[in-house]
Amino acid sequence: MSKENKKKVNGTHVSHLPEHGPIDENGREVLLSLKHVDITFGKGENAVKAVKDASFDIHKGETFSLVGESGSGKTTIGRAVIRVNQLSGGEIYYKGVPITGKIPHSLDREVIRNIQMVFQDPAASLNERATVDYIVSEGLYNFHLYENEADRVKKVETMINEVGLLPEHLTRYPHEFSGGQRQRIGLARAMVMEPELVVADEPISALDVSIRAQVLNLLKKFQKEKDITYLFIAHDLSIVRFISDRIGVIYKGNIVEVADAEELFNFPLHPYTHSLISAIPIPDPELEKNKVLYTYDPSIHDYSVDKPEFVCVGHDHWVYGNKKEIEEYKALRDKNEPIQSITIRKSGEQSTTEEVHENVVSEEEIALPPVHDTGSVWYVVLSFFLPIIGIIMALVFKHKKHFRNYKACKKGAIAGFIVIGIILAIFALALLAVVF
Repeated sequence: MSKENKKKVNGTHVSHLPEHGPIDENGREVLLSLKHVDITFGKGENAVKAVKDASFDIHKGETFSLVGESGSGKTTIGRAVIRVNQLSGGEIYYKGVPITGKIPHSLDREVIRNIQMVFQDPAASLNERATVDYIVSEGLYNFHLYENEADRVKKVETMINEVGLLPEHLTRYPHEFSGGQRQRIGLARAMVMEPELVVADEPISALDVSIRAQVLNLLKKFQKEKDITYLFIAHDLSIVRFISDRIGVIYKGNIVEVADAEELFNFPLHPYTHSLISAIPIPDPELEKNKVLYTYDPSIHDYSVDKPEFVCVGHDHWVYGNKKEIEEYKALRDKNEPIQSITIRKSGEQSTTEEVHENVVSEEEIALPPVHDTGSVWYVVLSFFLPIIGIIMALVFKHKKHFRNYKACKKGAIAGFIVIGIILAIFALALLAVVF
């Protein structure tokens, strides 16, 4: 088959997007697909390959998170999806249609309309000389997505209200807002276009912790109401775990692992994924102090002869490695025993490099805080009224490493014993007063 005919078969000459994307073998609609993507900056001796042979699919309606350390190529891929970064190799498909390189003008406009981006820096991504009203309305103007002026105003005010701002904010400028409010403006600018795919490039990394939760709740709200698909770029795995359907891990331009969120955390096969999970902070100072960090050393791989490939090891779990490593990963996964990524050493025990890789004693190992370790106020109330039962529950929770529940029961039981003591003291004094 000639190159020109192949292009036609692959849809290069398509001028409009189809209503639905292709369906994979599991019956899921593939909205975005990266196939062997390479991205290079510079030329000749100064060329830097930022992304190497990246391949993954994003399904309709899901949140696919791309995680890795700074400089790993996450944002580079995100910008390639919105057609800002050009590819030096491979192809990106949206609904089965290639959208990289030179494409028809009509298709280009559809891609811009359907794929929006929320940027990491809410200050740098907004035009300081434009009012919020114009910033949010700019896409509506460019694509004429309103019937008349009253319809435009209604759409903008509705969206501003949905992101938690007020209509009177529309006449103000970006510098008059806080970082969290600016991010909401950026979110409103993207969502008012009614996109199908949103590339969220670390949208919460520059925000306070309390504001992060609000922005994440907004993203989930829009996903539920508008059936939006997210490519969520981040480096904070503790957040990524709870908002993602699937996660891709990238290291120095290479996608090293892709799996469902819980699958990835329970079975982190690639050593780099293991190191990222081991770095997640534990919400207990004593445990965090004694945590053993696993440091990834890329020199452990020998790819001089046996070249690595990106292979599925079962359970829709993809890992990057050579034949020997893939066999080891498959053996680990076939055991179906969760892999501990976080290890706590005994108090006062000194760790060595060997201990980091071999792990310490099994009874001291923990993964992440247990799902049901919530520290609910009901444990405090129950322990307050039944302090003896509360102390027993606290000891059980401590043994099971449910430290939040342990502290809640302990707090309630202590308060209960204090109140009982006060009541007994008052009763004893009253009895003495009556007797004497």
